[in-house]
Amino acid sequence: MSWMDKFDPKLQTMVKEVDAQIAPQLAKIDARILENQNKVLTSFQNHHVAESYLTGSTGYGHNDEGRDVLEAIYADVLGGEDALVRPQFVSGTHAIGVALLGLVRPGDDIVYITGKPYDTLQEVLGLAGNGIGAPQEYGIGVDYVDLLPNGAVDDDAVKARLNDKTKVVAIQRSRGYATRDSFTVDQIAAMIKVVRSVLPNVWIFVDNAYGEFSETKEPLEVGADVMAGSLFKNAGGGMAKTGGYIVGKKDLIDRISYRFTVPGLGGAEGATVGALADMYQGFFISPQTTGNAIKGAIFEAALFAKLGLDVSPAWDAPRTDLIQTVNFGNADDMVKFAKAVQANSPVDSFVTPIPEKMAGYEDQV
Repeated sequence: MSWMDKFDPKLQTMVKEVDAQIAPQLAKIDARILENQNKVLTSFQNHHVAESYLTGSTGYGHNDEGRDVLEAIYADVLGGEDALVRPQFVSGTHAIGVALLGLVRPGDDIVYITGKPYDTLQEVLGLAGNGIGAPQEYGIGVDYVDLLPNGAVDDDAVKARLNDKTKVVAIQRSRGYATRDSFTVDQIAAMIKVVRSVLPNVWIFVDNAYGEFSETKEPLEVGADVMAGSLFKNAGGGMAKTGGYIVGKKDLIDRISYRFTVPGLGGAEGATVGALADMYQGFFISPQTTGNAIKGAIFEAALFAKLGLDVSPAWDAPRTDLIQTVNFGNADDMVKFAKAVQANSPVDSFVTPIPEKMAGYEDQV
């Protein structure tokens, strides 16, 4: 008896058809995995990663060589000069907020050119919520340029919006919870070219959440100055228990580090306690973990499209992040799907998920 026998025969047949259909796409992802894995392995070797680096530090975290080497590896692999990779970041949103607010001062503007940022960042940037602690309280402006109806960046509107007060131009790589396509690294390169044509010296920040190792190059390699993301997702490889990262030009990482801790200390302090082993292992396996997640998304897109559901991106569309949208058309069917996923999970399979209000989100999650 096969494990597949518990499923409807029609579904079994459909799965086999989908497996054959997506095989060429999966082969492309496998090749991408190997290229990215080689980059990570080579960096580990070049930085002489030792077992003693995995222990971590306590107290102030002074002279934490394991932490410092991990940050050097992140910078090397992701195309930057320096990095902050810390368990003290409570989420990707936290890391992104620290990066953005560490770059600006009163009188400066942050301008998003990829439309309104997603829910949790809207409160960070004072675009939603009660405004307490938001940039506007410190005389910092935040604005965004709407995308065109087809989801592309409006180059003319971007050029018109940028001015001498614009200190940081921000780009959100992933679609987040929107219906637009996520932006590829090549598309980000084109955006940067447009921005530089108006403001050659402006700092360009990329929210890289969900994007690491989805392609074979990263936004810093095409002209971005700083990028940030979460260790809960790609870069943590499913191993890191918490944390986030910021990578970019050294002078900007130094500047941001004073927002992360306090002026004078910057990145010199911050104990890693028992986090480093998982953070090292997670980053090492991240190309494989990310690639497998994308392969799962391709399978999901093909299968659900066969079942008549609206999916985006399509199974054969270019992939630049982990996000796969399946539109069930109504909340009830979406909840049923979530319950089915939970029931077939290895942990808490007996738990029933229900929609609930969550901090940072306007809609129930």
